[in-house]
Amino acid sequence: MANRGDPLLVAAGGFVGAALRYGVDASLPGVGGTLAANVLGSFLLGVLLAAVRRPRVRVLLGTGLLSSFTTYSTFAVQTASLGPAWGLANVGVTYVLGFAAAVAGLSAGGRLR
Repeated sequence: MANRGDPLLVAAGGFVGAALRYGVDASLPGVGGTLAANVLGSFLLGVLLAAVRRPRVRVLLGTGLLSSFTTYSTFAVQTASLGPAWGLANVGVTYVLGFAAAVAGLSAGGRLR
């Protein structure tokens, strides 16, 4: 069951995640920045899920911070603007690296427990 304070945890984490995402975009604009944020977020979510059992920490970091740090909407818009060939390549690279990062994160997180 959700805690009454969970929305505040999501909001606080979301604020930090969005600010970090803005920093990534400022440092590495365009498709490369989106790819970097999504792959790093996948890795960190894997670590979080494997290493952290406390529900409120998961809400703060997973639902709040990492969900605003990663971005599906920007990925979708950028992919559509690339055209069919490059768009398909972007989808493939993003999914392969994202799944690999999540598996690596789960493995790394499992070793932290």
